[in-house]
Amino acid sequence: MMLPRFYPILDTSALRRHELPTVGTAETLLTAGARILQFRHKGNFDRNTYTDAEQVAALCRQAGATFVINDRIDIAMLLDAAAHVGQDDIPPREARRVAGPNRLLGFSTHNEAQLAAAANEPIDYVALGPIFGTASKLNPDPEVGVDELRRLKPLAQVALVAIGGVTRQTAPEVWAAGADSIAVVGDLYPDVRRSAEEWLKLG
Repeated sequence: MMLPRFYPILDTSALRRHELPTVGTAETLLTAGARILQFRHKGNFDRNTYTDAEQVAALCRQAGATFVINDRIDIAMLLDAAAHVGQDDIPPREARRVAGPNRLLGFSTHNEAQLAAAANEPIDYVALGPIFGTASKLNPDPEVGVDELRRLKPLAQVALVAIGGVTRQTAPEVWAAGADSIAVVGDLYPDVRRSAEEWLKLG
């Protein structure tokens, strides 16, 4: 499938650090032109978090953008959203059983073995990273690097999303190394609208 080249991730921890509202930031990204948006929340998915996700889902529908829920296939189903699962989440095969055949499903990988194994999973895209050092995760996996991304790209049987520490400055070399899309967390801040507009011009 064709993914947008710019794939912003609305990470609730990053939003708290920058003292930005979840729904307002989502609206900023969407009005800037983002056509896919992932909601990533690593804590307890309480009622307030669900309400935020529900409102972001509505904004994405209005904008004609794809809304992706990270980790939680149950929340994705409730919000009629796409889903993204990681190595420690419900396996993609089981997620697909719940999601059905037509819902967009992504899967995180961090090395050659995981990327090769992902070829046997019923997914629509695979993420690989961190490409560079990242501050958006407490215990990140080892850096993949651009050269390794280029070497591993042929193993991807679906669209490949590069993630982890990629900035507007390094994006061209990451795309050139074979990434179909780049997921962005840290480089959205502090000026989200400006960052999004610049990312979209690059892509």
